[in-house]
Amino acid sequence: MEIEELKIYKQYVELIYYTEQILKKYPKSERFALVTQIKNTTYDGLKMTILAYKEFDKKLKLKALNDLDVNLKMLKVLIRVSKKNKYISPKNYTAWSRKITNINNLMFGWIKCVRQ
Repeated sequence: MEIEELKIYKQYVELIYYTEQILKKYPKSERFALVTQIKNTTYDGLKMTILAYKEFDKKLKLKALNDLDVNLKMLKVLIRVSKKNKYISPKNYTAWSRKITNINNLMFGWIKCVRQ
């Protein structure tokens, strides 16, 4: 199976597309601060997903998935800050959070498979 066929990978790419769209709404004053942080966190998460997919050693795979979990939690905090500062609407916040939660659920399913 290629990584492009992996459900978590597809959903993560969709998250990136959504993130890129939403970040265009942010004020210019945040372009080099919060926007950059969100983008870096999002792309790092995709990198961790690919790393976990490519890794054959169980311990290293679990480490990559654990790092992805931390990354997703960080992303949730960043979008909460965005909502609090009114850079995104409650509707955007809900949709964005749902996408992250879906990826999180897939990731935990993957962790269960690896541990068996």
